[in-house]
Amino acid sequence: MQNQADTLPREVRRHTGDRPVGGGIKRFFDLAVAVIFLVVLSPTFLLIAAIIKASDGGPVLYRHRRIGFCGRGFDCLKFRTMTPDSDRVLQEYLKDNPELRAEWAATQKLRRDPRVTALGIVLRKLSIDELPQLLNVLRGDMSIVGPRPIVEKEVSRYGPESIRHYYRVRPGLTGLWQVSGRNDVSYETRVALDTTYVRNWSLRNDFIIVLRTIPTVLSSRGTY
Repeated sequence: MQNQADTLPREVRRHTGDRPVGGGIKRFFDLAVAVIFLVVLSPTFLLIAAIIKASDGGPVLYRHRRIGFCGRGFDCLKFRTMTPDSDRVLQEYLKDNPELRAEWAATQKLRRDPRVTALGIVLRKLSIDELPQLLNVLRGDMSIVGPRPIVEKEVSRYGPESIRHYYRVRPGLTGLWQVSGRNDVSYETRVALDTTYVRNWSLRNDFIIVLRTIPTVLSSRGTY
């Protein structure tokens, strides 16, 4: 995959360099929070991994290629929430339900996705499936707070100006989009929220977003 950083104007690459917005202070915050959560949640991690493995023998983690800081690709981690043969299941479902093809084509999501397992529904509802991204934070691929990581085809949807801001930070485990309604808001609003976050970054704002994430997750607002 082409490194998207090569498509950035020279002045943007010079501005970002190898230091995302927030620099060392934000990175220290990321590491401290990630380590604390990993230690506290390690029993939960082990339990979920054991249940997933015992259910169908498939892999525990799912890796999906995303675009991060300065357009660099990385493997974003999640607990696997779908059946191992998810591609076949999806194609057969869309074949049997042609009225849902438009929904899939527009959003790449289905409100009733036949690929998602019973455990996967619970994990997604509580956003627990995204907890392995704490490992992405430790590796430096992601931040605790930031824009949600996008796939390559989403770059064009951001537009030239907004994607420059996206490239200036590491994508986040949580962010303004998550605490502002998630799937209840339009994609254009999501892009605007990401841009606003980068332009107005502060450690105080990161603290506030983390605190707001907890009740948002517990209420399962904006998820499906």
